[in-house]
Amino acid sequence: MAAVPTLLPADPAVAAQELPDFPADVALYRSAYRNWVGEITADGLWACAPAGPHQVVSVVNWAWRHGRRVRARGSSHGWSPLTITRGTESDAPVLLVDTASHLTGLSLESPTSVRVGTGVTLEALLTYLEEHGLGVTAAPAPGNLTLGGALAIDAHGTAVPARGEQRPAGHTYGSLSNLVLSLTAVVWDEDSGAYVLRTYDRDEADCAALLTHLGRSLVTEVVLRVGANTNLRCVSRTDIPAGELFAAPGSTEGRTLAGFLDRDGRVEAIWFAFTEFPWLKVWSVSPTRPLTSRHVTTPYNYPFSDNVPRPVAELVGRMVSDGAWHLAPVLGNAQYDAAALGLVATLSADLWGPSKNTLLCLRPTTLRIATNGYAVLTSRDRVQRVVAEFTAFYRERLTAYADRGRFPVNGSVEIRVTGLDDPADVGVDGARTPLLSALRPREDRPEWDTVVWLNILTLPGTPYAEAFLSQIERFLLRTFDGEYALTRVEWSKGWAYTRDSAWSDGEVLGAVVPGSFGEDVWGHAAGVLDRLDPHGVFGNALLDRLFR
Repeated sequence: MAAVPTLLPADPAVAAQELPDFPADVALYRSAYRNWVGEITADGLWACAPAGPHQVVSVVNWAWRHGRRVRARGSSHGWSPLTITRGTESDAPVLLVDTASHLTGLSLESPTSVRVGTGVTLEALLTYLEEHGLGVTAAPAPGNLTLGGALAIDAHGTAVPARGEQRPAGHTYGSLSNLVLSLTAVVWDEDSGAYVLRTYDRDEADCAALLTHLGRSLVTEVVLRVGANTNLRCVSRTDIPAGELFAAPGSTEGRTLAGFLDRDGRVEAIWFAFTEFPWLKVWSVSPTRPLTSRHVTTPYNYPFSDNVPRPVAELVGRMVSDGAWHLAPVLGNAQYDAAALGLVATLSADLWGPSKNTLLCLRPTTLRIATNGYAVLTSRDRVQRVVAEFTAFYRERLTAYADRGRFPVNGSVEIRVTGLDDPADVGVDGARTPLLSALRPREDRPEWDTVVWLNILTLPGTPYAEAFLSQIERFLLRTFDGEYALTRVEWSKGWAYTRDSAWSDGEVLGAVVPGSFGEDVWGHAAGVLDRLDPHGVFGNALLDRLFR
């Protein structure tokens, strides 16, 4: 989570002048905005914390009448400028609406569904579910994310069915958006000439655009389909070379990522820059505790990752303050050593317990680092090929840069694998597929049943990072171009790179992103979101460019 923003009570006289007729019963204040890595910041923005959905509606109608744009804010744990864009000034016609203060209701709707306010954190949601014997198959690693923010960008974990595994009722191998049974959003109502609250069931056509809306709407509450909780075992390894784990298909009979995927279905590889041995995590469904596993009753069981070790922190400090970017190989090895030694020292290499306690593993105290993000759709039997081709190109480019004295990456490569958003998972006849989820199936490629998530992490401000990541992006787009795999962007991360910045490449923004969903799907989603918000209250410069 980004640092808690500084909140300054509104001066009544200034508020009356700058925000005339603002709803008197809604808490109003000045606030800073900081995204996860502090690359997108703004000071002194007007912000408010509505006490409930009806106050949200009042705020939105006020904003519409006064020419302001509304941006929902949860924990600000994101990278891309979907909330506010770079360069937003304190006098910009923007109003932040904090959801985490009051939109936090939690209640069982039925034995297999839960009603949740969108300001609830994932940790609070999963804890509540666990207390009622319920859970999810996969979730993002940070527990501080708000549900509303997670759903807006089709947040995911890492899971596909192991060979022979049957999907339990109420679970999905896709994104959290695919668990939505209904949602309540603030939308324009032509008859009343105002914005109103409207609830959409999963089988309604307009719901499909709201399931992953990228911030082009404001959802206040959802009902999620959930299933029986499971116990998971999570085994970590740091002894398999990248050349073996990421080997090209057929080149080795060794321990490959696809092999672990087949056996257990849930994997994550973290490969620190300029090292040879990734940190591999493998989860497996395990009803009873294996003899070698440590029983964990709470989440966040990697303290060496949550609290930056001193040697790592000192290296980061030198690189950032002194411009010693050539220390990237030293930092990579220090990060690997911290993980390999930390797993042993904290008895964290073999964990077992209720799903929440092994799925949530990242605290806000971890190293703040920038990341790009892509989702590669493919068939299950092509996963190893995708991973092998990506890692080979990444290694070649990183070496070529280093040979020229340039070190654009000082973090890690992270690889996860999920299923797609199959609407049948929610058990509702006629359930709609999220239109803008990166996990949306392609109707013309029914054999594509899997997504490989690829991220490269590096410190903000690292020289040559954007140029390097632009080359990576171009490689992904031309290699996974629809023949046997297809590249989509990961909404919350970095993409559309030029040599100088992310979210700037006009071709990616204007053609590649819409084309990756299909012009008809993209156009339909854009049309629905425009109709539900014809005045553009929910938007910013990036969204305007994407949906123009």
